Amino acid sequence: MTDKSDDIQAVKKLGEARDAIVTELRKTIVGMDEVIDEMMISIFARGHCLLVGVPGLAKTLLVSSLAETMSLGFKRIQFTPDLMPSDITGTELLQEDPETHQRRFKFQKGPVFTNLLLADEINRTPPKTQAALLEAMQEKRVSSGGEDYKLDEPFFVLATQNPIEQEGTYPLPEAQLDRFLFNIMVKYPDRSEELDIMKSITTDDVPEVKKVADGAAIVEFQHVVRRIPVADHIFEYAASLVRATRPDEPDAPDFVKKLMAWGAGPRASLNLIVAGKARAALRGRCHVAIEDIQALALPILRHRVIPSFAARSEGETSDTLIAKLLKEIPSDEKLLKQKAS
Repeated sequence: MTDKSDDIQAVKKLGEARDAIVTELRKTIVGMDEVIDEMMISIFARGHCLLVGVPGLAKTLLVSSLAETMSLGFKRIQFTPDLMPSDITGTELLQEDPETHQRRFKFQKGPVFTNLLLADEINRTPPKTQAALLEAMQEKRVSSGGEDYKLDEPFFVLATQNPIEQEGTYPLPEAQLDRFLFNIMVKYPDRSEELDIMKSITTDDVPEVKKVADGAAIVEFQHVVRRIPVADHIFEYAASLVRATRPDEPDAPDFVKKLMAWGAGPRASLNLIVAGKARAALRGRCHVAIEDIQALALPILRHRVIPSFAARSEGETSDTLIAKLLKEIPSDEKLLKQKAS
């Protein structure tokens, strides 16, 4: 049983580690505050991220810099149409023992055996290869030759997807998108940020990124996040929000029944709570607030709800529908506490 005062100190250390990591990332990354924040939440909540953005927005640089700052093993896979599952998970190789001259199969580990894996343009590879990665993400192990091989801890997958090139792509099915904690939209920088990027990248100076954490510390911080308490009214709010996305739910708002083809499943509820704990801890709080759930609703729900044809014809997207939902679902703390009691 962990002492409460120990957890308070651990949350304080987590906040300090977060500030140090962001300071180091600022040496190579300009802007992207929201993206960095959501990636940090995902890591300490033990989740995976899908980054959606056009090429040239420094997604790869951000991920590699994050791995360097956290002293994590980092590997990158460029997904292509000819990529095979064994190119990700590993393969059995026939080897001969130099002494006995007996031949035996030995498992050669693939690039998935790392701490931070960047799956670049995941929608460019066929479903069979996508499924191999997604299975490893879910199970945290790879099966080969009748044996299981555990993946390294901590383990995160940050996958990127290009939203503008659809020719020759294999979009991830909604059921597989559900494996990602967050769907993060990487937007264009604003004018001042773009000027800063031009000035910093076009010089011969290469900033040195310091290591401010390691794998063992990250695993410990993940345990700290799991121990953050959650009040009953927060559970009530998260459940109400997710259940309201389902058009067949009797209490769903009228616009949901009209404009939503499919709602979010129970994994969304779980992710709202776990990610809410991580967000609170990274901000130095030992409790989850309504604002944490509201702030995380978009990246958690946008890939789990499907607008209907009527919604798309009216120009509605999953983001606009979730924004309406946040205004519709009561968030008054007093009413939620009464409901929970």
